[in-house]
Amino acid sequence: MFAVTAARIDADNPLNGLELGERPDPAVPDGWTTVTVRAASLNHHDLWTLRGVGVRPDQLPLVLGCDAAGVDEDGNEVIVHSVIGDPDRGGGDETLDPKRSLLSEIHDGTFAEKLVVPRRNLVPKPAELSFEAAACLPTAWLTAYRMLFDKSGAQPGSTVLVQGAGGGVATALVALGAAAGYRVWVTGRSEAKRKRALELGADQVFEMGARLPDRVDAVMETVGEATWAHSVKSLRPGGRIVISGATTGSMPPAELTRVFFLQLSVVGSTMGTREQLVRVARFCATTGVRPLIDRTLPLAQARDGFAAMAQGDLFGKIVFTL
Repeated sequence: MFAVTAARIDADNPLNGLELGERPDPAVPDGWTTVTVRAASLNHHDLWTLRGVGVRPDQLPLVLGCDAAGVDEDGNEVIVHSVIGDPDRGGGDETLDPKRSLLSEIHDGTFAEKLVVPRRNLVPKPAELSFEAAACLPTAWLTAYRMLFDKSGAQPGSTVLVQGAGGGVATALVALGAAAGYRVWVTGRSEAKRKRALELGADQVFEMGARLPDRVDAVMETVGEATWAHSVKSLRPGGRIVISGATTGSMPPAELTRVFFLQLSVVGSTMGTREQLVRVARFCATTGVRPLIDRTLPLAQARDGFAAMAQGDLFGKIVFTL
């Protein structure tokens, strides 16, 4: 089968470790099943893997990719939940399983003609969603759904700040928040990205680090060091930061005095449960909200998609089709 793999680790030039070509068809363990992939979407996780984050050289080659939609062995259209974990070990939440992993960390991922996953990791694809749209949901949109509706503590009508317009999680937060009745404010590095955030449903947009007209109820943080101080200063007393990533670094000043004096909360969020993936797919199907796709490429042109993500040249998701 044709697949896109991480063959080597190169922290400085991650695309040097990217290989496209034929791989053996996957073996199917007991309790697992095969999915024929129709579409798969790219995440920063895939670039981090090529840089050696979360994997060791002796684990390579690994098929990359966390997200996919396709057809199962019985001909059903499905979305793949990429969290490989045991809900029982996580107290009912597979993302809290100490042994959990994502596809492409231990097991081969989704950038291939076929993949194998545990049967419980298949979610029915709503007929209203294309394979391309459905393939955007399992990481970025699931992460955004959980951050906003589960972890933020903010109700519709609240003001939520999304740091960093343009990425998959950020665009999902804007689209989901606007559809659900939140007042969504967004920061962005470029005027073009800020304008597109408005078109996506943001209430107001600001330059990175700009003083806001008011304090917000919650901040959705995926950027890390570059925006952390601004996130803390932007919260009302008792407000909450939900963080699911740190693309610019993970060691900002903690701002502890402000945190305790204003009784702020900092909450981590990683991915989401299978049931939450079912719900975000249903949300999209019933509301008409769809993932914003920056570009769609054949899987054979995956290198172009990786290059665009590495350069930050995108707004929304990059999708590969087969």
